[in-house]
Amino acid sequence: MDSRQPVSVVIVNYNAGTFLTNCVLATLNQVQQIIVVDNASYDSSLLELEARFPNEKHLQIIRLNSNTGFAAGCNTGLSASTQPYILFLNPDCILGENSLHRMMEIMESDASIGMVGGYLTNPDGTEQGGGRRAIPTPWRAFVRAFGLHHLAKFWPKLFFDFHLNKQPLPNKPIEVEAISGALMLVRRDAINDVGHWDESYFLHCEDLDWCMRFQQKHWKIVFVPDAPVKHFQGACSHARPLFVAWHKHKGMLHFYQKFFRHQHASILMGLIALAVWFRFGASVIFHTVKQCCKRIKS
Repeated sequence: MDSRQPVSVVIVNYNAGTFLTNCVLATLNQVQQIIVVDNASYDSSLLELEARFPNEKHLQIIRLNSNTGFAAGCNTGLSASTQPYILFLNPDCILGENSLHRMMEIMESDASIGMVGGYLTNPDGTEQGGGRRAIPTPWRAFVRAFGLHHLAKFWPKLFFDFHLNKQPLPNKPIEVEAISGALMLVRRDAINDVGHWDESYFLHCEDLDWCMRFQQKHWKIVFVPDAPVKHFQGACSHARPLFVAWHKHKGMLHFYQKFFRHQHASILMGLIALAVWFRFGASVIFHTVKQCCKRIKS
């Protein structure tokens, strides 16, 4: 009897190095299909993967001629997938031994569940932000940007923090507003209803966009606390921090304009845009100063 889950795994790779092979190694025997979509990597990640799995029938590699971005890479993998469930998995993630099985149990327990996420942890075992979260509405983003979330202990509803990892870990699966695109198990029927990833995003916020659209179509999103997955966050992006920061902030602004510009006063949206670009400017200054200090020391 085949013990593999009816899952196609889509891994979008960009210079992930040895992380890619380790990710596939931890996943391969659990699923029917793994699709690695390579966004024109120039490191040895694909060479290492092919050397480790030279004739693996469950593994498919798709090479793109240019870096199309994360959302477009996910859509490319989705188009090649064959199974009723698709797991979008970052190449710097390591699935726990029984984590996918547990996520599938929850997914198959309720036909109205469209998306399931697991317990994303740092290498030291602490919980990562993003694995379970609320949608960062303009007001919530304003609260977070100006540190007002510290007032949540006095006025929890008004100054709600969308980073749910600050709250105690639940003892059972719970419905949430959003999960991370680093680990996203999705029902194909739900994708057919909602649509593919929005390729207007190059990097960051495309997962929030998808979660918003799943909610709009009344599909449940569930976080499973007993499905641990180790995530070496930033392994694929550390070499180009300003490039990543630019697309992250650009994605944030696109997200707010797409979903909230008709729901909030223009002055609030203007403040949000100002805060987003101020945050980007601060990150540029921080990175520049950091690089200068390194050069002085060397």
